Amino acid sequence: MKKYFIYAGAFAALSLVLDLFVHFPLIPSASFLLYRPGDIPILMVSLKFGPGAGLFAAAIVAVLFALLTGQGGPWGMLMYFLACGTFVGVAGLLYRRHRTLRGAFFGLLAGLFIMTGVMAFANLIVTPIYLGVPRSTVLGMILPVVVPFNLLKGALNATVTLLLYKKVSAFLEGTVPVRVASQKLQ
Repeated sequence: MKKYFIYAGAFAALSLVLDLFVHFPLIPSASFLLYRPGDIPILMVSLKFGPGAGLFAAAIVAVLFALLTGQGGPWGMLMYFLACGTFVGVAGLLYRRHRTLRGAFFGLLAGLFIMTGVMAFANLIVTPIYLGVPRSTVLGMILPVVVPFNLLKGALNATVTLLLYKKVSAFLEGTVPVRVASQKLQ
């Protein structure tokens, strides 16, 4: 159990660093929506240690990002947790039941689509309150902006996670040989 919290905290810290320093727009017409790769370490935690660990790490990052940047305040914190938490929770839950490459793929795919749906609905509810814009304005952005953004962001994060997960998992289990350069003492 102690290992679970240590790794979840360490990967949450890595996620926070990625979110703070790596960000760029994915959709030119919606440059206010920035891609941040911080979901990748949290997805790895969720796949390795289960959905509870992923949700724990997502909550840590949501709170710390809002506190450190002041961006979004409580609404931004909520939206971050909804997006990341849904993605990692679904992916971790499905992978826990089918611990194969196929299980990881379908867990990440299901997480991607469910997160996209949750965020479409959450944007309809939260964005008018948070930004003070009419709900009709937000509704007009759901299909052309919000859905494509979440699909692209999620697909990028899922792809990188699939490419890196086995190596990271093996490293965490200590099965990756550490190469030490030997030197002859003279």
